[in-house]
Amino acid sequence: MLNFLKKKAALIWAKKHVQKAEEFKKNSEKNQEELLFALVNTAQKTLFGREHDFENIRTVKDFQDRVKVSDYEDLKPYIEKVKKGQANILWTSTPEYFAKTSGTTSGAKYIPISKEGMPYQIKGAQSALFHYIAKKQNADFVNGKMIFLQGSPELEEVFGIKTGRLSGIVAHHIPNYLQKNRLPSWETNMMDDWEAKVDKIVEETENENMTLISGIPPWLIMYFEKLTEKHGKKIKQIFPDLQLIVTGGVNYEPYRDKMEELLGGKVDIVQTFPASEGFFAFQDDYTREGLLLLTNHGIFYEFIPLEDYGRPDARRLTLKDVELNKDYALILTTNSGLWAYSIGDVVRFTDKTPYRILVSGRTKHFTSAFGEHVIAFEVEEAMKSTVEKYPAQITEFHLAPQVNPDEGLPYHEWFIEFEKEPENLNVFKSELDDQLRKRNTYYDDLITGSILQKLHLTVLKKGAFHEYAKSQGKLGGQNKTPRLANDRKIADLLEIYKK
Repeated sequence: MLNFLKKKAALIWAKKHVQKAEEFKKNSEKNQEELLFALVNTAQKTLFGREHDFENIRTVKDFQDRVKVSDYEDLKPYIEKVKKGQANILWTSTPEYFAKTSGTTSGAKYIPISKEGMPYQIKGAQSALFHYIAKKQNADFVNGKMIFLQGSPELEEVFGIKTGRLSGIVAHHIPNYLQKNRLPSWETNMMDDWEAKVDKIVEETENENMTLISGIPPWLIMYFEKLTEKHGKKIKQIFPDLQLIVTGGVNYEPYRDKMEELLGGKVDIVQTFPASEGFFAFQDDYTREGLLLLTNHGIFYEFIPLEDYGRPDARRLTLKDVELNKDYALILTTNSGLWAYSIGDVVRFTDKTPYRILVSGRTKHFTSAFGEHVIAFEVEEAMKSTVEKYPAQITEFHLAPQVNPDEGLPYHEWFIEFEKEPENLNVFKSELDDQLRKRNTYYDDLITGSILQKLHLTVLKKGAFHEYAKSQGKLGGQNKTPRLANDRKIADLLEIYKK
């Protein structure tokens, strides 16, 4: 009876939530402009607000004229003041948390999360689940066990501000009514050794009635592989009541085939787009591509056409100006004190009624050693189409330029770890090159003009990317190997894993 009531309550809450959400879907442009002015007005007396003349901002253009696009290095002097406990620097109060992330140029980054910003991290995840329940009329998972593959919830203090990985911070905010259904144990979640942690998670979950599992695709796959190796069964045989997988952090599509094989049965997938800087989007329509952009969650968005990114005169567009199927660098202004902040993600719009996006790459992850500017979305779509034509199963891949080969013209080199190789590698390689040429005219011109030769394909042994991540201390959590690079730093390290 209790289980029936929980399910019934979830269905009622979900329906009300989705009905309320229709309002922001219809008024996104108006809500965004109002939000920007509310953020600016709130922060007028902060150090950042005084230095950037917030008092005289009346239009979006006023804001863009006064506040230049920034990255972490630009905001670091302000954040250093905040870290020392100073208030009224970027936001009116000191942050409730710092989300600590690893940076390549700045070392560890401390992303502020204010008391106003933190609830939206939770609301974003809740909204994704409520939309799923309402649209699918399925709340069965609320009565089973749920697992969140995440970083350690242990928090340190930086001048009195609680600091840790975002997933660890969120663990402290999971509602009480979900806590008793939540796995793994607190002690297991605190483990730092990711491989030992996953082994322990397998031990704690293998005999439970798992109904919801959440995590980024590479680490879901690692968890599922350990379960299948131990039991000799597919995941749906081990967890027959598994209803839902919630995933985010990377594009799910390149992992879909591998996930479906491991699952061995139908499980619904909900894709999300969270980050330390905010919870941006989730899948609300399971019949089409694209994630619903949350335009009422304390974040004002701007979009820089990717071809302009990094230029001082780069166009900064708002929602009303964006075009479909065009790549934009995502710029944020948040209620945690980030101002015109470049998060490093590239998005493209799939719909404008309401606004839906796909994450198409990273501003720093591209291959353009020869001016081709190939991005993640292009290589992932090329791989997807190639696999559909010449069946294979891809564990992971990385693309890097070879500018100075021992002989012949330069080329792109693809390092691929196959779970199952195609019947004919040469045919597969040729098709992959053709598919990328279709998606990137600059690359096609370089091949046609005999500036580049066709791609080279290097097959890696099984477990290569796992071993590489482990060797770099980037195993587990939200770590993932970039699919593209503009140099051979990763490629040279992958060489040792050649099959």
